[in-house]
Amino acid sequence: MSTEFDVVIRGGTVIDGTGGPSREADVAVKDGKIAFIGTVSQRGREEIDARGLIVTPGFVDIHTHYDGQVTWENRLIPSSSHGVTTVVTGNCGVGFAPCRPHERETLVRVMEGVEDIPEVVMTAGIPWNWETFPEYLDSLEQRHFDIDVATQVGHSPVRVYVMGERGEMGQPASPEEMSQMSAIVRDAIRAGAFGVSTSQHEGHRTVEGQLAPSIKAKEDELVALAAGLRQAGSGVFQLLTDGFFGGSTAQDIMRLIRKLATASGRPVSYSLVHKTESRELPDQLLALTREARDQGLPIKAQVFPRPVGLLFGLGLSLHPFRFHPSYMAIHELPLAQRVAEMRKPERRKAILAEQPTHSNPHYVRLVSNFEVSFPLGNPPNYEPGPGHTLNDIAQAAGTTAAEVAYDLLLQDEGNALMLNPASNLVEGNLEAVRKMITDENTLIALGDGGAHYGMVCDSSYPTTLLAYWTRDRASGRVALEWAIKRLTSDNAKAIGMTDRGELKEGLKADINVIDYQRLTLYAPKPVFDLPAGGRRLVQTADGYVATLVAGQVTYRNGEHTGALPGRLQRNRKSP
Repeated sequence: MSTEFDVVIRGGTVIDGTGGPSREADVAVKDGKIAFIGTVSQRGREEIDARGLIVTPGFVDIHTHYDGQVTWENRLIPSSSHGVTTVVTGNCGVGFAPCRPHERETLVRVMEGVEDIPEVVMTAGIPWNWETFPEYLDSLEQRHFDIDVATQVGHSPVRVYVMGERGEMGQPASPEEMSQMSAIVRDAIRAGAFGVSTSQHEGHRTVEGQLAPSIKAKEDELVALAAGLRQAGSGVFQLLTDGFFGGSTAQDIMRLIRKLATASGRPVSYSLVHKTESRELPDQLLALTREARDQGLPIKAQVFPRPVGLLFGLGLSLHPFRFHPSYMAIHELPLAQRVAEMRKPERRKAILAEQPTHSNPHYVRLVSNFEVSFPLGNPPNYEPGPGHTLNDIAQAAGTTAAEVAYDLLLQDEGNALMLNPASNLVEGNLEAVRKMITDENTLIALGDGGAHYGMVCDSSYPTTLLAYWTRDRASGRVALEWAIKRLTSDNAKAIGMTDRGELKEGLKADINVIDYQRLTLYAPKPVFDLPAGGRRLVQTADGYVATLVAGQVTYRNGEHTGALPGRLQRNRKSP
């Protein structure tokens, strides 16, 4: 046989990303694109035996925060460890461009508080070789990655760039300032950004407790951002509303979203989770979303396929006693010494007798409602069922949830983890999540890769969707072909990418070869490999036999090959 192709993937079960039925076929790759799908007689310079394996498009993650990490690192883990081949940054209104030199500290403080990225990491890692957003894109274009990167421009940096300290402090924008914001968004999209984002969620604060600049922006200012999309003739609008945590009614939220969709003429997506304080909100908003789409407005909700919450552990950013004075006195000790100190009866008694104190009220809320937390385990169980919360364990043992939490944190020499499910486990199961992820007007996203380095590790959600929702869940499973479509073509189309998301001749050769039966997700663990020795959580999985980006094998059985074919992707659809 002659050698004609760069790579031939042979004999796999091809799931093409369209939602259609799978089929056995070979996939041939040439010059970074899919050249042929069928029976391939010619050989490839590299051959991958996919018999008994599934072959899928690379996954597209539209909700990440790699804005800083892409400036100092080539590998975008954990995302690239879970079959993701394209990420979209710049969500929730935060980012690092545009930015003048004297505003850098402000954006760092915002990102530190909102996305749990340590200030020292950003100070050591970000080169700041840009001011405008187009210059930021030019900087990224010089870099090589293990996966592709697309960007959005964030409201907070735009606001600070236009308004200075007034913008940082949440003062109203003038008509002239809003016009400048529109122009910045327009120019960012024309330079290659895929959208603009904002946050109205009052939990988004600096470590000290100051609201992120975008939070108190008036509706007219949001409309000005949308007008920038209309002027560019391209891009999407992503937002986190105050209703995310019960701040507005479903009708108020949808009125704003409809206004943004109308003003921009572009697709709008909003974050949606199921919370105790707003149990009816998902059903209400999805009904209103269906109504809007029936009227021609391109609106969808971004949803998540497992609990959205915080990981608690002594080696992480937060745990139930993090802000208790008697714990704070030993917080800087090495982990082994802290564990030894916490095992002393007098220290235990003092910590358990105290309440958390911090200048940021959001931090106090995060650590206070810990009774619904549950031990995560390894492999992690994100739907443990009745009887597994700290409250349940305490009642069965005749003790308190605080005492259970304290003892759990000391297990495994202080390395044990618990998950505090702030959202999506309201009824103790994932049935509400099933309704959200299977709704035709939702996108599966919200993994937040590149953020929350010490408290969240949710960018592994593609593995959860495949291993748990299509294979392991006791009931209510979803079809594998459907799940692949949700991770690939649905998200690619949502962001306006037409060159990927399906296994189709002529499209980009971003491909996963997966041992579906062996697919296993492991518990997160902290590593200290960020700039300045900063900590982050990583989460690995078995079953990813090979991942290809632009036709190059980037990962084999979870190990990086050294290939860095990933590049900045520019939105080229503007006039």
